[in-house]
Amino acid sequence: MDTTTLARVQMGLSLAFHIVFACFGVGLPLLLVLADRRAKKTGDPRFALLARRMAKGTAILFAVGAVSGTVLSLELGLLWPELMRRFGEVLGPLFALEGFAFFTEAIFLGIYLYGRGRIPERTHFFAGVMVALSGALSAAFVTCVNAFMNEPIPVRWDGDRAYLDAPLSALLGPSAATQVLHVVLSSYAVTAFVMCGVHAALWLRGRERDFHRAALSLALPLACVMGLLMPLSGDLSAKHVSQNQPWKVGAMEAHYETRSCAPLYAGGVPNDETREVHLALALPCGLSILGGGSPDAVIRGLDQVPREEWPPVMRTHFAFQVMVGAGSLLALLSLGTLLFRLRKKRWPESVLYMRLLLVSAVLAPVAMEAGWLVTEWGRQPFVVRGMLTTAAAATGAQGLGLRLLAFTGIYVFLAVTTASLLLGLFRAGAPESHGA
Repeated sequence: MDTTTLARVQMGLSLAFHIVFACFGVGLPLLLVLADRRAKKTGDPRFALLARRMAKGTAILFAVGAVSGTVLSLELGLLWPELMRRFGEVLGPLFALEGFAFFTEAIFLGIYLYGRGRIPERTHFFAGVMVALSGALSAAFVTCVNAFMNEPIPVRWDGDRAYLDAPLSALLGPSAATQVLHVVLSSYAVTAFVMCGVHAALWLRGRERDFHRAALSLALPLACVMGLLMPLSGDLSAKHVSQNQPWKVGAMEAHYETRSCAPLYAGGVPNDETREVHLALALPCGLSILGGGSPDAVIRGLDQVPREEWPPVMRTHFAFQVMVGAGSLLALLSLGTLLFRLRKKRWPESVLYMRLLLVSAVLAPVAMEAGWLVTEWGRQPFVVRGMLTTAAAATGAQGLGLRLLAFTGIYVFLAVTTASLLLGLFRAGAPESHGA
């Protein structure tokens, strides 16, 4: 493989791992706050124990996220030197804000972990809220970097180096709001569904069901609400993309020709040469309705983009179908769960339902990773769309193959270690056997 491909593979693998760590690092503190609040409100020792365990889990994820984030910052300079040289003054302030949010999270996490029983309860609870808030802000600032790369705002040039008159104006980029909303909601959804799946698995084993029932009563409401909000935020994002990023919607939907009453494809195999989609179920005018709000809405296609600037249509379309399919199944499960709760005044507890929760714990991260691939593949062949190609931004250094193996080994080690530690926390006994 050439150096550009090796750089892309290494960065892709690093991000694929880091996104999972970061996602749980955003979502788990919110569940921690909810458990803490429930414990203080009800005096139930099960929720107090859950809060303690999730605090430990948040600390683990924070440490792992710091390591994987540091690796990513090194890779930005080592693998993409031209990106940082040309756009460092634009992206630097956003990374600085992310660092500020990260250190704020570290401070309040320390207060929360070591302040229990030593500081007033309200102060302790406030520290937990700040951990959750700063984690979400950290994700938001990094997402703004990605939003700029996908749809950059106008910049000024000093030679071949870009800068902004207002350094933080990239926070208000055209796609920043929809991307940030979708990323934060997806972090909450994935964390909640995975927590539901883990406790469902332990419930199915038949041990300490009362404790796992309490954990599910905490995570299920968040999972169901986020499971229904995710399609709505995704729809907002898709509408923006269809109107402002024809190259991306063309690849996502395998939409080759600009037209009104554009069909929406379910599945299908795109053919770039014939500009047709084979083996697809086509919903007439579906894309125009979703993207433009009307069957007569004109949706721009890949014919509006020079052929050499097309993203990889097959990969992007497949990833988009996986994301939409998994997200739709999660939304259906969420809707069914909430309807059951409204009718029966309790959460479902059948063996079949618990098995569905196990499936949801897999579908949620798959949907998240697929959505990230849609965003990244849909920007190609540019690293900053329309301004800097991926090939021009990549390093020309040799020896990337060995670095790729080394970094992959590091991330596999981090993933296995983190999963083992977190599963150990989940598997620990209930309050009756371990104390509250």
